[in-house]
Amino acid sequence: MRKREIFRMLYVIGIWAFGMLAYAQNGSLISGTVVDETGEPLPGVNIVIKGTTSGSVTDIDGKFSLQVPDASTAVLTLHFIGFEEQEIAVQGRREITAIMVSSSIGLDEVVAIGYGTVQRRDITGSVASVSGTALQAIPVSNVTEAITGKLAGVQISATEGSPDAEIVIRVRGGGSITGSNTPLYIVDGFPVESISDIAAADVESMDVLKDASSTAIYGSRGANGVIIVTTKRGVSGKVTVNYNAYTSWKQLANKLDVISPYDFAKFQYERALIENNSVSPYTKVYGNFQDMDLYKEVTPNDYQDLIFGRTGFTFNHNLSITGGSDKSNYSISYNHIDEESIMQKSGFKRNNLSLSLQHKANDRVTIDVTMRYADTEIEGGGANEQNEISSADSRLKYSLLYPPFPVANLTDAGETDQAVILNHPMDALVDNDRLQKRITYNMSGSVTWEIIDNLKFKTEVGLDDYRYSSDRFYGPTTYYVKNVPLGDNQNKPAIVFDKDSRETIRNTNTLNYDFKNFIGSNHKLSALLGHEYVFRELESHTTTVHGFPSTFSFYDARRLSGQG
Repeated sequence: MRKREIFRMLYVIGIWAFGMLAYAQNGSLISGTVVDETGEPLPGVNIVIKGTTSGSVTDIDGKFSLQVPDASTAVLTLHFIGFEEQEIAVQGRREITAIMVSSSIGLDEVVAIGYGTVQRRDITGSVASVSGTALQAIPVSNVTEAITGKLAGVQISATEGSPDAEIVIRVRGGGSITGSNTPLYIVDGFPVESISDIAAADVESMDVLKDASSTAIYGSRGANGVIIVTTKRGVSGKVTVNYNAYTSWKQLANKLDVISPYDFAKFQYERALIENNSVSPYTKVYGNFQDMDLYKEVTPNDYQDLIFGRTGFTFNHNLSITGGSDKSNYSISYNHIDEESIMQKSGFKRNNLSLSLQHKANDRVTIDVTMRYADTEIEGGGANEQNEISSADSRLKYSLLYPPFPVANLTDAGETDQAVILNHPMDALVDNDRLQKRITYNMSGSVTWEIIDNLKFKTEVGLDDYRYSSDRFYGPTTYYVKNVPLGDNQNKPAIVFDKDSRETIRNTNTLNYDFKNFIGSNHKLSALLGHEYVFRELESHTTTVHGFPSTFSFYDARRLSGQG
């Protein structure tokens, strides 16, 4: 009898322990309702237990239920589009009612359009924007590369992967087959030819005007879209010093498959039979057919690795100083980028210096001054020919098509048919060298005067100066020296010196009136009257020198150009 009572007691204790274990495993069941500020239920709200991936979603009536491991310490995180993210501590409760607050993030954001700015909530045209913070987080040398995939309706592509390769931007596709499809670039109100020399760290925002209503104020210049870049300005407060730096390494991600020495020899054998109906052309170069298996032991030359296999290295750092008072503020920034690319004999360097000053002379007059300077140097001729007479000298082509091992009478330029000649990839690299330099500086100043309440007059004056030089070398293996020079200068090294300059002066005067005192806060109406004067002067010089001694390198031709 006593044993039966003991077993009964142990059974009860076991059932109780099992129940407690099951309760511990299942946790506490929490239920509740999610509503907005007016008390309306919100369906589809994501509710996640903080620190886990477990959660639930509200139903059509805004109700939810989920298990939490520990009701005393659990925290619920609520997510819903258009509302601010919210965290709720359970604190042992079984029923929870959550009130979510609508978010106005983005609606009050100021967007640059035409000759002014407007809040995003008031935009009627198609405008896409990206912040400077998002651009700075992407480690690229060209700011246009950083906006790839970030703006709807804007397609961005590079002509090749070399440093400072031409970046093609199309806003809602191309509008012309024969004409230019390049959009209009506006930097701090100043029309420029390119934005590739602007450091991403200096960009406050980038706005793209895409439709006709947004670009109409620029006339025919904005037919292909308008990209408006606003650089950073100073802020009132204590002096703030920021230093950012990053380094990166890069390698060739993938190589194209090429045939092995054995497959190459077999291909040449079959080619000899088809074209000549005889194996003699094959045996003359590659030996007896019976010995073809020997080519399986030949180690091929990996020209893709020799040309593009270098470990690239990039170092980018930026120093900025901002500060000011209620009357004045300033921003000074310096940026340096140094890139050694994966392709031999190629590199990129750029220095950027920018200055922004703003002073409020009185309650109605504001003075702005901005200055930007960029110094860029690009080394190397690139992987392909973009603007040459012929694409025959493509370094990428030679790295793929050149035989994987030395072949007498085939890879020798003196013996091979000139129509199908193959040059050694390293020779093609050395014989297509180039050095480019760009110097750009931009200065602008403006005065804004509020003549009466809501009536503002603004005058702007600016100068943009652009200097470019290119030294392009053509060695003995290039298509250029075999076809362009005349007489005895053919097949000898040549060099082409290009120098371009562009100076732009701009003056803009606008008068803007806001009718908010007449139409109330529910509507917005403003009138703009403006005048713009742009004067541009272009100058270009090209010097071509042929007939250098065959031993001359790029360095020799640049230093001793009088020897040609």
